[in-house]
Amino acid sequence: MALTIRPYQEGDAHAIAELYNRHRDNPNPVAGGVSGAELAHELAERETATFLVAEDDERLVGTFGLFHNTGRRSARAGELIADMFFVHPAHRGGLVTGRLFTEAVEWMMRTGCLVLRLTVNPANTVAFRLYRRVGCVSVGRAVPGEDGNVELHNYIPLVVRSVFADLGERATAALGGLTSFASVTESRDDELRSDVRMVDGVRTVDYSLALGEFRIDASVDVDRGAVREARLTEPGGPARELRITRPPYEVRAPRGVAPYRFTESGLTCEVDGEDGTLSVLVAGHRGPVLVSTWPSCRADRPAGWREGEPRDLTLEPVEGGVRVTERDGDATVTGTFTLDGSGLLQEFTRTGSATGRIFQTVGLRQGVFTGADGQAHPVGLGQGVRDASEIVAASRAVEEGAELTWRGRDVRVSLAVDGPLRLVHSTLLERGLEPGADGVARMRTTIRPSGADTARRLEVRAAAGGVTVWREGTTKVLRSPYPRTRSHGYNPHWSAGLWVTHENSRHDRAAGLGWGVPAAGAWEEKHPLGLHAPDSGLGWEIAADGDGLRVDTRATGTDRETVVWLTPQTPLRTPVVLDSDGERWELNSGDFRQVWARRAAVRLSDGRWLHCAPATGSHDELVLRATPSGLLVGGVSAARESAWLLSVHDTPPSF
Repeated sequence: MALTIRPYQEGDAHAIAELYNRHRDNPNPVAGGVSGAELAHELAERETATFLVAEDDERLVGTFGLFHNTGRRSARAGELIADMFFVHPAHRGGLVTGRLFTEAVEWMMRTGCLVLRLTVNPANTVAFRLYRRVGCVSVGRAVPGEDGNVELHNYIPLVVRSVFADLGERATAALGGLTSFASVTESRDDELRSDVRMVDGVRTVDYSLALGEFRIDASVDVDRGAVREARLTEPGGPARELRITRPPYEVRAPRGVAPYRFTESGLTCEVDGEDGTLSVLVAGHRGPVLVSTWPSCRADRPAGWREGEPRDLTLEPVEGGVRVTERDGDATVTGTFTLDGSGLLQEFTRTGSATGRIFQTVGLRQGVFTGADGQAHPVGLGQGVRDASEIVAASRAVEEGAELTWRGRDVRVSLAVDGPLRLVHSTLLERGLEPGADGVARMRTTIRPSGADTARRLEVRAAAGGVTVWREGTTKVLRSPYPRTRSHGYNPHWSAGLWVTHENSRHDRAAGLGWGVPAAGAWEEKHPLGLHAPDSGLGWEIAADGDGLRVDTRATGTDRETVVWLTPQTPLRTPVVLDSDGERWELNSGDFRQVWARRAAVRLSDGRWLHCAPATGSHDELVLRATPSGLLVGGVSAARESAWLLSVHDTPPSF
């Protein structure tokens, strides 16, 4: 066996990915596996300090990485997070594990990063006992959380570096002869409990290190990342206090800043004064419905979604919210957070690097997640997209212009993708800050509590020949390019989201039903929510009907059919429920070109459903056409007068 430990090189990524994918017990699983390109991207995104690979006769058998951030967490000053520690099963219990760990710690000592953090599955008793044997201690939660791991810290490099200058020649020589941390520190048990001891109100952990016949007893302040006191015991028993050298960095301790809270329209926003994390809460929902991390002044070191780090923040009230600023030398990041009647607006400006990223967590644990493809899935890790939380770079990018929706019993969250966004899993997003022309990066998240904000908004424009805006609370029901005119399907003059035309009969052998191309001639407003066309004698108006709308049409002097056209606000592919001659069908708009129905419902972009049905006529029908421009729905009637019922609901109809 010719064992070699060396730094990562370009070209290693594919072999590492294959090693991880071959073994289900690797510490960084990704549903469906990880590619070499994704792994290389991950190492770049984590601000990797060093990444070591172990080779046995040039065959890769192990890895060990030290990172400033991992997606989940970001390290404080002087800390590094160990991850991607994996050894081929055939080489466990041998030299590979110890050599990787020892060389990583020696690298830390040389570079002045003196605190090692790592996570371990406590059910992997071999690994857990190994870490405890080499001086890893628990300073926080000592039992596994949702991720299945506990976090351990190792302060031995900090202790040794802090007392090294005062050890003396003989003790220094003994230190130089050490080959493994396992022979340095006293054994610790493998119980799942904290090693912290409170001393004068300070959280501390104690170390007793053996350097041959010498012993160092030290106490570490875990919140400040510094040695409080240390004593050297020499052979034969004499002991003396050691002079402590401060580490070559300063850990920013929490300042005790209270969160800033503000409320608007049933939503409460809370901004953490220490690390800038933003949480949005809704009455009736337990826990936040959205958590958004703070983008660091250093664009390459984002806050993790599990843990950030204390920052130098100032908070200033503004109308409807708060402005948060972080300064780090000449670099600044300013975030302005406001609530309005429809949700949260986040606006970011920065000096220095124009880029940055944040993580957002949607706090719905039950309900429906609707992805960019329009498919609905139960909310949950790995549902709808593969779970890539161990390697964020393996997440799925979402195309700009798409809409994502999470719907639960008491709240609905939705957002339009207007910048770089990747789904890590179905409730965790990584978002890039992409400035607009004015230098401001904006992100809007619509948050709609159930039963709240039910105001209806309708706008009828004679210039467009129809309804240009229909909103039910925060639900956008219709698509319309107004005030512009665009093509939709085979209609070159699409402007409104709901409009009425005369068309050839649906039974016309030569042509069949048309596509809603408006006739020449102006429309006139004859009703606040209705229009009349003097040239054609066609008129229509809208009135409230129960919890929805009723559209009444009137036609004079024609044998053509009257069609109420709608372009619903849906993804290109969306679920459709039909009543076809008394039979219920559940379809997807990507699977048909045209279908006819007595009644129908289509799922909108935010997860709600638009129900459509004739009010009276027994021969009135709905036609649904799937086009590259989106879904087109028509209510077709041969009668001089017809009426259609339209309403928005949380669920599809039960017909």
